[in-house]
This record gives sequence, structure tokens and C-alpha cells, in this order.
Amino acid sequence: MKFTPETYNIPDIPMQPFIDANEIDAIIEHTVSTPEAVRAVIAKSLSKKRLSLRETAILINTNDPVLVAEIKEGAKELKKRIYGNRIVLFAPLYIGNKCSNNCTYCGFRASNADAKRVTLTDDEIVHEIESLEDHGQKRLILVYGEHALYNPEYIAHTVKLAYSVKKNHGEIRRVNINAAPLDIEGFKIVKEANIGTFQVFQETYHPEAYKTYHLRGKKADYGYRLTALDRAQEAGIDDVGIGALFGLYDWRFEVMALVRHTNHLEACYNVGPHTISFPRVKDASMLGMGEKYFVNDEDFAKIVAILRLAVPYTGMILTAREPVQVRNELLQYGVSQIDGGTKLELGSYAKKDISEQDLNKGQFRINDSRTLHEIISELIDQNMLPSFCTACYRLGRTGEHFMEFSVPGFIKRFCTPNAILTLAEYLADYGQEPNITKGRALIDKELDALEDRTIVIEIKKRIEEINNGKRDLYF
Repeated sequence: MKFTPETYNIPDIPMQPFIDANEIDAIIEHTVSTPEAVRAVIAKSLSKKRLSLRETAILINTNDPVLVAEIKEGAKELKKRIYGNRIVLFAPLYIGNKCSNNCTYCGFRASNADAKRVTLTDDEIVHEIESLEDHGQKRLILVYGEHALYNPEYIAHTVKLAYSVKKNHGEIRRVNINAAPLDIEGFKIVKEANIGTFQVFQETYHPEAYKTYHLRGKKADYGYRLTALDRAQEAGIDDVGIGALFGLYDWRFEVMALVRHTNHLEACYNVGPHTISFPRVKDASMLGMGEKYFVNDEDFAKIVAILRLAVPYTGMILTAREPVQVRNELLQYGVSQIDGGTKLELGSYAKKDISEQDLNKGQFRINDSRTLHEIISELIDQNMLPSFCTACYRLGRTGEHFMEFSVPGFIKRFCTPNAILTLAEYLADYGQEPNITKGRALIDKELDALEDRTIVIEIKKRIEEINNGKRDLYF
């Protein structure tokens, strides 16, 4: 076991929560933010060192517009140094919306009699994935309600099914999971299906606030959910994603708790979360909560910049909950992954005639309805490099091994070349003008910027192979 006996009991006994709300509140309350302190914290982050809770609080407590602008600029520079200008693209696929929980912010809540409950059949899943492949998607995250039907065996079955679907040049190369917490044996079952990242969002890390939103079902157990990813690690899943739903409690507390969760995973398992997500509460069927803690756009941009500085090597996911203008801005401050061409209503990818969102069929409202083609076009216009890369997962560069590559900054040796190759493949198979011309010009620009001319020669050779019909090339 990697965890310490003072902190936890044996795996089959519930682990103890590691979030101390009083500690976090005290740090926020008693940390003074001065210009000198803010700039020192930014400088530390730019040296690619993760921030402490107190250092994070210094940034959180900064309200001077000049210093907030410096925080954003620091986050922008840090992202450039670690990730370059690449943006990883994926699509969410909702498999079923049956749910035994009663979360007041969610359209899937058990008490929502207006919700149209659907679990996709295997044939429907295949049709959905074929439609996604027709648009060039290579990375999926499968999403499930928390219900007895969606047990580990069923999740593993749908993952294997997703990998099996191939249409023309289309194939899914990485399947991530967003599902209910499992026990250790359950995590072992889904691991054997070759999943990528397993996401479990705590929603709100504040224990008392958590109780007010989670009224029924297994999700009402704060501690069981909080320690879910410890059980995943013990089951051998070293690629996990954490997140908070901003709007349920004070955003300052949630940012600190996300950093605390990162600290915990690193201390116990020598590797932090692969991704952090930070969705905001949006419209949903039967939404039942106040607006006291809703986060405005200005604070949201600050949140993203602070998280990037606090956890330099963690991927940051921004979803289509956010409108286009917000997404475009936040890409600058640290976001590294976005979804594209998103549809949330179950079975909607395979249907061509859906124009209006039906909140009784989806979990919440999305506010970026652009197609994948449109998003790629706009990313290229912003000199950002669209990427469908899955090489690290497939070559075992996850967990501690991933950190060995990423922390020294060596990951850019793989990420930029692989992003270039996946864009070249997308343009060859699914590209439309003017994306083809713009995309190839961007590839040429990226190649010119690479210092290692040996790798440039190899990339050009592989692009030629792609143009001649070869697929799935990576470093």
C-alpha cells in the first residue's frame, strides 16, 4: 500500500477525508496579499514549481486589477513554456442518464419526473460513435448517471465497444470515463478495459455545503466520493481527473481544495491528477438552488489563471458549458483541453435534425454549439495547434512515468510533433477548405519553430506517409 497507516485503514474500509475546511478557511482569511508576494509567487510558478496552499491563497486574495493582470500574464507564459500552443480536442458521449442521486443542480436528479430517461443500446452507441468518427473525433469521454445499471462490468463493456467501432479512417483511440465512484475491485474491472483517465468530480469540497446539494443516493456520502480516486490508484489506475462545480460554494475555497486534493494525490501516490476540470453551474432541468455562489466571467478567468500557476503540469479542461467568447479568452490562461461539436442529449450525435436543446434530455445547457470543424478553424486562426494525440496513454507514459517526462519539460518533445501528425491526419481525412490550406500553413510554421531539425525531418517523413494513406503515426 502506498498510503500511510496513520491516515487510512485497509482498502475495504472507507478512507478518511483529507479536506479540513477550517484549515482552508484559516489560510484564506489570514494570508495577506502584497505586490511583492504576488510577484514572488508568479516567479516561483514560472520556474515550474507547484504552489503551496498559502501561495495559492496569495493569488486568490489579490484584487488589484494590475496584479490580477500580472497573474493572467504569468499563467499565459507558463502555459506557453510547458504546453506550447497545442489544444487537445475530445467529445463527451452520454451513455445513460438513469440516476439514483438527487443533486439539486443536475437535470439527471432522481426526483426530476420530467427527465426523459435513456440508456443507449449497443447499436445506438455504435451509431453515435460512427457519427463522431465521421467528424474526425479520436478521443471520447463516456458519461454515465449513478445507477445500479451502470456497474463496472457495464462500463467496461461500453469502453470495449467504443474501441471496436471503426468507420473508414475513423477510430476511437482513447476512451476516458466520467462515472460514479467505484470500490477497488470495480476500478480494477474498468482498468482492464484499457480506459484512459477516470474522472470523479467532488462538485463542492465544502462538507457542509455538500450536504445541502446532495439529498439522496450514494453520492450523499461526502467521504466516499472524496476518496474515490485513492481507490482508483490502489486498483492501478494512475491516470485520474478531479474537478469542482463552481457556483455551489465560495470559489476561493474550491480552488484551494483542488490544490489540496492535488497535494494529497502527489503525497500518497507520487503523481497528481492528470486533469482538473472547473465547470460552472448552468441551466438544467429542475435546477433547484440559489445564485449566491455563482461565478462571474471576471472571477472565472482569475480562477483559471490561478489554477494554471498552482499546478503547472496538470491538464486543464474547459467544456462547452461556456460560451465561445469565454472559451477563447480562457484558452490563453492555461486551458489545455476542450470538447468540440458537443451534444448532450442522449442519442443526438447520430440525429441530423436537432437544433434546439431539450433540457429534459440532457444534463445541463451547453453554450458553445460550434461544430468540430468550426472550432478547429478558429483555433488555427488563433495560431493554436489542434491535437487529437493519444500517444502517452498508449505508450504507457502515465502516472509517475508521465511525470518523469513532463516535469522536466521534455514532454514538448513528444506533444508538439504528435499534435502536428494528428492535425495532418485530420486534414487528410476530414479537412475542408479553408481549414486545409490554413492547417497546412500552421504545420509549416510549427515545423519552422522546432529547434531539433532531426525531428523535423522525421515529422515531414511521417506526414508524407499520412498523405500516402498511412495512419496512426506518433512518437
